[in-house]
This record gives sequence, structure tokens and C-alpha cells, in this order.
Amino acid sequence: MQMQRPAGRRAHFRWPAPGYFALVSDQGDQIMETKNALATVYNPAHPQSGRSVAVRRFALLSLLSLAAVIGLRSTHAAETAVKIPAPKIDIAMSADASQATAILAGGCFWGVQAVFQHTQGVIAAVSGYAGGDQMHAHYDDVSSGSTGHAETVKITYDPHQISYGKLLQIYFSVVQDPTQLDRQGPDSGTQYRSVIFYQSDEQKRIATSYIAQLDAAKVFPKPIVTQTVALPASSFYAAEKYHQDFATLHPQHGYIAYYDLPKLENLKKLFPAEYRPVAVTVAKS
Repeated sequence: MQMQRPAGRRAHFRWPAPGYFALVSDQGDQIMETKNALATVYNPAHPQSGRSVAVRRFALLSLLSLAAVIGLRSTHAAETAVKIPAPKIDIAMSADASQATAILAGGCFWGVQAVFQHTQGVIAAVSGYAGGDQMHAHYDDVSSGSTGHAETVKITYDPHQISYGKLLQIYFSVVQDPTQLDRQGPDSGTQYRSVIFYQSDEQKRIATSYIAQLDAAKVFPKPIVTQTVALPASSFYAAEKYHQDFATLHPQHGYIAYYDLPKLENLKKLFPAEYRPVAVTVAKS
């Protein structure tokens, strides 16, 4: 189905990297509009140009699909994790607290959600939007980069099993490159910025202290650009259903295979005690 897009809106796609072919499953019109690697590039000013680009990309992706079928997959991991020290300051565990919340943004929420769904102690990890208003908390609007929202994941966890500081260690080590400003991997725009949305002064203190600790240790080649922003949990807006559990449901999707599955391998390698082989999904939580 060819989707109708409002005039003047920039089309947004996540294209597979060389070595993979996007195996896009039938997940409705939204997936067709935003994720189908074989969709026509929409260009209202130059419609013929859009079709020409689509034809070239179709030919390229067809070759890539053939390469994938005969086993010529790239061995280059799109994401390289960094081994970093644990935070020197962490939240003291409360005997009364059975659940706590962390809200983190670090690029496409598919991969962020997947990492934390495979983390021991996490009760739920929901993809969504934070930083903007409720009216514009929709994928098409957020993809414009002008809503103030970032693609975000709300993590509900058991503080008796995992601490806020440990979640941040995984976040900085495995989830993202915190030195990239307004982008992660192939995705660029403020909606992909690195942000820790804290819900308390204690979370803010731990986040800012940890960033300073990592910068002082020079564990990254450039300074960390991750923002720390106050956000009530009520100002997080869950993303559309078709975005939830996406990496778990579509591990052969080109974007997931190239950019997100390596993150899970890095989690397993660097945090074996925290890795869980079976994801805690939104559908089952």
C-alpha cells in the first residue's frame, strides 16, 4: 500500500547497512510507511527523482539480499561497546521499594529497548517519547525532529536486583555512543539525542556524577554530550504498538540485524551477570 504523506514533510527511513537485507514483515501501514526499505522515497518537489532513487535502491538491496542468502554477511559490528568502570556513587537500596523507574534516550528506541529487555532485574522496558508535549507524541511528528521529543525507553526495574547506577553503566557502555551529538549510528536529528531523564534529585546527582567520573577517566575519545533533564514519569508517552518489542519480533530486519543485535552480544559479553537470554517483552509484561 502506498502511503499518503502530508506535503512538505521529510520522509524518514532506517535503511539497512551493507551486508544485510531488510526482511520487513507485514506490520501494518505504519511499518510500511516508516520502515520498508523498498518503499518509494517521497519527494513532493521532484517526484520523478524519488522514483529514480527508489529504483536504484531496489536494485542495490536486491543484490544485498542475494548476498545475505548465500551467506556473505558483513562481520563488522555496527556498535562497539566500551568497557567502563561502575559509578562510584549509586542509589542506596530501600527496603520498602519494590519498583523504580529510569527513563533513558540514546538513539533509535528499538535497540535501547532490546538491551534493557535482556537485562536482569528489569520488569518492563517500554519504547516511547519524552521531552515534548503529548499532542506531538506520535512517530510521524517526532521524526520531523522539531517536536522536542527524543525516542526514549521507560525502564521499570526491581532495585533489589539491579541498581540505577548499574543501568547507567549498561547505558553508557552498550546502548549508545554518548559522545555523539543529536545522532546515533545511521540516525541523525534531535529525536536521537542522548538524554538521561531523571525523576529525582538523587537520580540527577548519580547521573551527573557518573558523567564527570567517565569524562575524568577519559574512557571515551571525546567528551560525553549526554544531557540530564528533569522529567516526571507522567510526561513519558508510550510509542505506537508496532514499535514495541520490535527487535524481539523482527531479529532478521536489516536495521536490527546490523545495528541492534551486536548490542545484545556486547551486553552478554561485558555484563554476563546482568544478561538474561529471554527478553521481558511489553506483550507479556
